[in-house]
Amino acid sequence: MKVLNFGSLNYDYVYKVDHVITPGETMDSFSMETHFGGKGLNQSIALSRAGVPVQHAGMVGEDGQGFLDLCARSGVDTSLVREVSGKSGHTIIQLDKNAQNCILLYGGSNRMITREYVDEVFSGFGEGDIVLLQNEVNEMPYIIDTAYEKGMRIVLNPSPFNDALLACDMHKISVFLLNEIEGGQISGETEPEKILDKMMEEFPEAQVVLTLGSDGVVYRDKQESCRQGIFKVKPVDTTAAGDTFTGYFIASMMENLPIQETLRRCAKASAIAVSRMGAADSIPTAQEVEESELAEA
Repeated sequence: MKVLNFGSLNYDYVYKVDHVITPGETMDSFSMETHFGGKGLNQSIALSRAGVPVQHAGMVGEDGQGFLDLCARSGVDTSLVREVSGKSGHTIIQLDKNAQNCILLYGGSNRMITREYVDEVFSGFGEGDIVLLQNEVNEMPYIIDTAYEKGMRIVLNPSPFNDALLACDMHKISVFLLNEIEGGQISGETEPEKILDKMMEEFPEAQVVLTLGSDGVVYRDKQESCRQGIFKVKPVDTTAAGDTFTGYFIASMMENLPIQETLRRCAKASAIAVSRMGAADSIPTAQEVEESELAEA
């Protein structure tokens, strides 16, 4: 079983601020830092640090060598990554004093995916393999359709939620990993239990993992439902929390761990990431998660 992550690679420009800026407001920032990120990159590194061999597919710009170097150091296979002319994707992140963030995304090279490239990427994968997707690259409907035709298990983190996702056949998704906002956008509901009810009504064969911030996470499939709380840490940067959870969920899925044990492991890994600055840099290794003595909140 092989794992492909078809996703974004971004530079994150992080500005520490007192509060997220409001329309018309001008405000000083306390500091500015540059980190490697992008939901795709973060999740590939999370997979690798959780012990999963992963191949990353995506595009970088002429300024993208740093991504390849980081992936090499992190054990992520980038043989499928291609360089295109122009700039790589980037984000501008406001990080407030409570460790909450606000993110502005520029697609750059992440939006230069072609169908020919998609066909090239999937030529090496087949039935039973796993593909992880986020919505920070273009050609999402074609990517999903191609993976489905190959018989792959499709794991989707529907972020950011936009019209490109509405054009996708989500009945082809095996696993949804989403937060309350994304769950509400797909289901039309606002309360967690109603979101899950609607998701299972619409996608009865799927596994649905709904993260609830400080209220933990809820899981549902057609056979079982369970909940996991968070672990106590002092939050520093929440940027990669969800991406860390995603990587560790797939790792646990491949190990056939019971779902309650899976959620606990993912919650602990995410808590460690939240306690550190940066996106990709904050993601813990499997050994760190195993040896951590964090207490549940």
